[in-house]
Amino acid sequence: MKTGGQVPEKIQGLILRIQRMSTEDGPGIRSTVFFKGCPLRCVWCHNPESIPARPQVHWVSARCIGCLSCIEACPEKALKATNSGIEIDRRVCTDCLKCAEACPSTAMEVYGRYWDPEDLVDELMKDRAYFEQSGGGVTLSGGEPTRQPDFAREVLESLKEKGVHTALDTCGQCPWERLEKLLPSTDLLLYDLKLMDEELHRDYTGLCGSQIQRNLARIGDYRRERLKPLEIWVRTPVIPGHTDSEENIRAIGAFIRDTMGGSVSRWELCAFNNLCTHKYDGLGIDWKCRDYGLVADSDMDRLVRVAAESVGRGGFVHASGATAVKGSRGHSVSLDRAGAQDGTSSNGSAADCSRERGRPRGGR
Repeated sequence: MKTGGQVPEKIQGLILRIQRMSTEDGPGIRSTVFFKGCPLRCVWCHNPESIPARPQVHWVSARCIGCLSCIEACPEKALKATNSGIEIDRRVCTDCLKCAEACPSTAMEVYGRYWDPEDLVDELMKDRAYFEQSGGGVTLSGGEPTRQPDFAREVLESLKEKGVHTALDTCGQCPWERLEKLLPSTDLLLYDLKLMDEELHRDYTGLCGSQIQRNLARIGDYRRERLKPLEIWVRTPVIPGHTDSEENIRAIGAFIRDTMGGSVSRWELCAFNNLCTHKYDGLGIDWKCRDYGLVADSDMDRLVRVAAESVGRGGFVHASGATAVKGSRGHSVSLDRAGAQDGTSSNGSAADCSRERGRPRGGR
C-alpha cells in the first residue's frame, strides 16, 4: 500500500476505504471496498470524497493537537488556523499531502490510498470467517470500480480463486468493454437506475443516462447467454424532489419488465438521508441537499406499491432504512432491509441504497 499522492507506474488501485462488517451491499456480512473516482456528479451524493480520482486531505478536529505542523509543511500556504480549526483553501491546495505527512496525530487525514491487488486481497481475506459463517463476501463499490477496470478484475479473479462470493456495485456509466471484463468474476451485480428522463438525469448527475440503460440491457443479454452474474439487483435512490415521482418509478419498472427479460431478481428503493453533511463541510462544499428531510414512511409505502405494480412481480420490490413517521416531529424509525414483500413494505420501509451504512447511492 502506498501513502503518497504520486500516480503509481504498475497496476494499483486508488481505494477510498474498506468497510468491514457491512450488511448493506449484498447478502451476509461483507467487506466493502470503496474505490475512488466517479464519472457522475449526483447532487445528492453521500460520498463526495469518493468523486475525485486522486487522494485528498481533510482535517479531523477530534484528532488535532494544535501543533500547526500542517501549516508549516504546506508549500502552497493553503492552510490557516482559525477559531473553528484548520481551514483548507481548496482553490490553492494541490493535494500534495505534505500536511498529512507532517501531522503527528493523523488529524490531516487522507481520502484515498494506492493498493497492490494482492495486498488488498490479503487484507480482505482476514475477514473470511465472517463471509463463510454468514453467506457474505466482498463487494467492490465506490466511487465507481469500473473506472479502474484492470485492478478491479485482478481483485475479483483472485477472490473467486479463493472461493469468496463477489459483488460489483456500479452506476453503469462506462464503456461496455469495462463491464465485460468484470462480469465473469462477479456473482452479484448491484446496478443503479436513478432516473429514466434524460434531461433530468443530466441535470442531477451531470450526464445523460442512455449509456447506463444500454449497458444494463446488454448485461441482461450477457447473463442469459453465460449465466453470469448469478444475480442482478437494481437499486434506485429515492431523493425528495429529484427521483421520487411516481412517473420515474413507473418508468424504471417498465424498463426492468420489458427490457431485462426476468434477469433482475431484486429491485431496491433506497431512501435519502443527510447524514453526510459533515463530509461536505470538511471539503468546503456547499451541499444543496443538506436541509432535505427523511422520506415520509407513507410516501415510501406508496412508491413501493407503484414499483410492484409496474413490474407485476410479487416479492420483488424491497425497501428498508429509515423514514419519517407521520406525527413523530422529525423522529425516524429504522426498518428491516428485507423490506417489501408482494409490493408492500414492512413497517413502512425506505431502503438505504448505500455503498455505506446509512448512505444512499449517490456518489456515482
